Amino acid sequence: MMTLRNLPSVEQILQTEVAARMIVGFGRPLTLDAIRFVLDGTRARFKSEGITVLPSTDLILAQTESTLTAWTQPTLIPVINASGVILHTNLGRAPLSKSAIHAMDLVSRGYSTLEYDLDKGQRGSRSIHAESLLQKLTGAESAFIANNNAAAVLLVLSALANKKRVVISRSQLVEIGGGFRVPDVMKQSGAKLVEVGTTNKVHISDYEEALIEAAGLVMHAHRSNFKLVGFTEEPELNEIVTAAHGFGVPVVDDLGSGALYDTAQYGLAHEATVQESMQAGVDIVCFSGDKLLGGPQAGIIIGKADLIAKIKKHPLARAVRADKTCLAGLSATLLHYLKDEAEREVPILKMMSQTLKQVRGRAEAWAAELGHGLALSNVEVLVVEGESTVGGGSLPGESMPTFLLTLKVKSAEKFLRGLRKNNPPVIARTENDKVLLDPRTVLPEQEDALLVGLKNVLNY
Repeated sequence: MMTLRNLPSVEQILQTEVAARMIVGFGRPLTLDAIRFVLDGTRARFKSEGITVLPSTDLILAQTESTLTAWTQPTLIPVINASGVILHTNLGRAPLSKSAIHAMDLVSRGYSTLEYDLDKGQRGSRSIHAESLLQKLTGAESAFIANNNAAAVLLVLSALANKKRVVISRSQLVEIGGGFRVPDVMKQSGAKLVEVGTTNKVHISDYEEALIEAAGLVMHAHRSNFKLVGFTEEPELNEIVTAAHGFGVPVVDDLGSGALYDTAQYGLAHEATVQESMQAGVDIVCFSGDKLLGGPQAGIIIGKADLIAKIKKHPLARAVRADKTCLAGLSATLLHYLKDEAEREVPILKMMSQTLKQVRGRAEAWAAELGHGLALSNVEVLVVEGESTVGGGSLPGESMPTFLLTLKVKSAEKFLRGLRKNNPPVIARTENDKVLLDPRTVLPEQEDALLVGLKNVLNY
């Protein structure tokens, strides 16, 4: 009678050539864990399911190798974004420029001047990196880089308004992606939330009445992923600044997206820029590095030197500070703006500035390529007009005209699954049972891989 005693032992399996090869590739400890995992699973099935035939040593080895491959498969991998959403939060937001990638690669390869002053030959400060570029670009007196904008806002409130009143309009008490809520951040920082106005109507007198009692800050927050329309009113930023400064209270502007270019030039609504906040007299401005700026994930804080000095000295600053790769990539990205080459070098700006003629030409070239050597009798391939969106909580409700490659296939959802299994995975979308691919968000260097992936799924 077949019993569990007939199973090969761990030691017997380790003596095989296949196991020796796995040890070389995956290491002995992990290989041992995988063998035991497979054997334990076999024993469990033998007892619970009453199987009568035990797996051979060869099958156990094959299962072990599959287990090792699954355990060591990376989960963070590159994809091709053909969705038409430029700042796709789930896909990592802004792709980086070649210069930013090169700068991050260089500082990753060895040691760097992260916190070392070459002139003095002694310890320096990481906070100087990117600071001078931000000063030149925005006119700010000082700057600090956190690891993301949520951290930047929390740090500012913690450093400047702990146990103090912070005045903010009810229309700006927003929740953005991932459950980030402005009231919750204020509570975490120790600040005391003071709401003014109503959801749709806020007057400058509302701010002035709230400021009669001493306050630590006035906060102005970007609404990110929604719009207020209809019977609405709120004061301009410069009016809020004037009112706050009249009471000796500094103003913090959480811009969120952090545009350095006017988005209206791309046929989109105007997004408040960092420069406009500074010109309005705001004391501290916070914004993201990986949204409309087009750089790596970062939370950028710029503003008055005395306030930034307090922020830099706060204990939380060390916990949320940016690392060397972020600082290198951000500096390279900012340099594109300083050299007036951002539209040519920063991928998201290149995407937004593509003309309809250029986008249509790419879509039509894809359609023509798919028509060569493929059995497309059951597939309809067309190029049609469509819409791209900015995404990333920027310019809610705004879209850009584009041209789409559409595929009418038997099952759009099955086709999308096939694209996601491609190497690299392709992320597209469906509409009216058609697969839609937008050239605007596909990087030029990814086009060949995209077409190979499409052909593979079409020919499957």
